[in-house]
Amino acid sequence: MNASIKLIEQVLPATVSIHSTVPQQHPSAMLLGSERMGSGAVVSAEGYILTVNYIVIGATSLQVTLLDNTQYDAEIVAQDFASGTAVLKVVANGLPSVPLQPSRDLKPGDDVFLVASSGEDSGRRVNGGAIMSVAPFDAYWEYATDRALVCTAMNPGPGGGPMFDMNGRMVGITYLNLNEVGRFSLAIPVENFIQHKDELLRYGRRVSQPSRAWIGIYSYTLREHLVIAGVLPGGPGDKAGLKAGDVVLAIDSQEVSDRRKFYDYLWGKRAGETVLFRVFRNNSVRDIAVISGSVEQFFG
Repeated sequence: MNASIKLIEQVLPATVSIHSTVPQQHPSAMLLGSERMGSGAVVSAEGYILTVNYIVIGATSLQVTLLDNTQYDAEIVAQDFASGTAVLKVVANGLPSVPLQPSRDLKPGDDVFLVASSGEDSGRRVNGGAIMSVAPFDAYWEYATDRALVCTAMNPGPGGGPMFDMNGRMVGITYLNLNEVGRFSLAIPVENFIQHKDELLRYGRRVSQPSRAWIGIYSYTLREHLVIAGVLPGGPGDKAGLKAGDVVLAIDSQEVSDRRKFYDYLWGKRAGETVLFRVFRNNSVRDIAVISGSVEQFFG
């Protein structure tokens, strides 16, 4: 750990523990559970808190605990499904907050440290490491980002906590544990919030970005083909008849060779538009028309 004790003590009071309660019938509950613990950071003295969206999707009750054990009820004021971030608000003034710093100057080899809730009380855990990559990243659940902060520090607690540079500035929001050799955590660059702060806080979402097509599938690339690993029950793909094990040969007559190219093409369409999948299943080729949906509406 290269961060000094003084630096860590400086940022800890602005970190929070998050507890969310989600109704069992909400579509996210079967994936993420109905009781979720998360981490976050206060980013303004007015009580705005930055975290990851999957902690709070569908939440009907949110409690935030500060380092001194003070608890607040919180509300969701913004959700950005494209970046995977969310903003909460507590009714409080004068809270300690962390400075935000765009990650554009970070490069492989730079030291960072992560802070997370202990997951059980007001305790905090800290872990340090080095940036390994700032490359694009795509995931199996219709998610991609052009810049991801991958580091050697293992996330020490629930997701959503801040990633700091060695000046105590928040540069990212810890999103995933990668469980790869030498590559332990992935964070969303904080500029995803900085650049869209005004519209997120005003409208609760990215209104400047039209709602893009969403299918509700999980996928991976195998030998230059996209394979469907699973479908979300009740999602557009499930309703249309896509199934786990389908090999996607083309969409709208466009060949599909990898997952990111599939996402780029899909997101060029708007929610509600029909996407024609040509898949290989049980030794035969079939065409399946999927009326795409909106992930915001499905999980809203």
